[in-house]
Amino acid sequence: MVLAGGEGSRFWPASRPDRPKQLLPLGSSRPLIQDTLDRAEILVGRDRVRVIASEPLVAALCDAAPGLAIDRFFVEPQPRSTGPALAWAAFEIERAAPGSIMISLHADHVIHPLEGLVETIERAVSAARRGSLVCIGIEPDRPETGYGYIEVGAPTGDLTWRARRFVEKPDSDTAEQYVASGGFLWNSGIFVWRAADLLTAVRELAPEISGALPLLEDDGPGDFFEAVQPVSVDVAVMERSANVEVVRASFDWDDVGSWSALARTRETDGQGNVLVGDSAAIDSARNIVWAEDGKVVLFDVTDLVVVRSGGVTMVARAASAPDLKRLVGRLRSEGG
Repeated sequence: MVLAGGEGSRFWPASRPDRPKQLLPLGSSRPLIQDTLDRAEILVGRDRVRVIASEPLVAALCDAAPGLAIDRFFVEPQPRSTGPALAWAAFEIERAAPGSIMISLHADHVIHPLEGLVETIERAVSAARRGSLVCIGIEPDRPETGYGYIEVGAPTGDLTWRARRFVEKPDSDTAEQYVASGGFLWNSGIFVWRAADLLTAVRELAPEISGALPLLEDDGPGDFFEAVQPVSVDVAVMERSANVEVVRASFDWDDVGSWSALARTRETDGQGNVLVGDSAAIDSARNIVWAEDGKVVLFDVTDLVVVRSGGVTMVARAASAPDLKRLVGRLRSEGG
């Protein structure tokens, strides 16, 4: 299952509700969704890859990923976050192929190398066969405040541990402590479980969803999505379950959370500038420049993000890039 919803407001103005970040070439020269589908097909084969997205995005996703057919979509009737979406997917998978193991990937991550992902998922599948709900954890290389963390407990196998607890987006001091301790991993949001085990956990632990599950049997996803409360699968199940294992990733990972991430996912010039499109940076360093409609030239500046897209030019300090969601919210409230 490839989760392909969300609008990616931290990549405004290039990313908009009708063109979320998974449609942008943020990790390579191709849209993020195409890279993700290629990885998913290597893991399970094309016929067993499905994409969860809202109806307005289906055509755009098909255009961005040649070969992606409409019959491979689970179309969400309305956005309710990842908890209801994955519960619905698990229900349909278990009904079609009882006993199946389900891998949940996000459409907007950057992962290298592929061999490391395959090795990691193989270990996760082994844990899922034991009946565990499995999360892929990433070895942190910096005190990142924008990620969730997993505290690892007792070992259960090769690079596999019990998950002691989940922590959402700590402050900078706490994040530094987590990284220094060596006992925490980033929560990648990549999950592996038997579909039936996820449904059992939802029934036992997630009252926001569980009461509506019978509607899937009788009425289909429309009434189900109308009845459930919006909740992430992390909160609804993973943080509440005592049956979670975490597998340490054998790959490099980035969730490409803001424009600043391009310094990690795209090539830079000799001065650390990322230049995408018709752009140039003269006597400038450590800037992110994204030019889609018109030339952008920087001169004698550092640590900026400059984006030209859709007739809008946005300029921000690089340090403020993760906070663009607040800017977009203000522009909407002011009719901008």
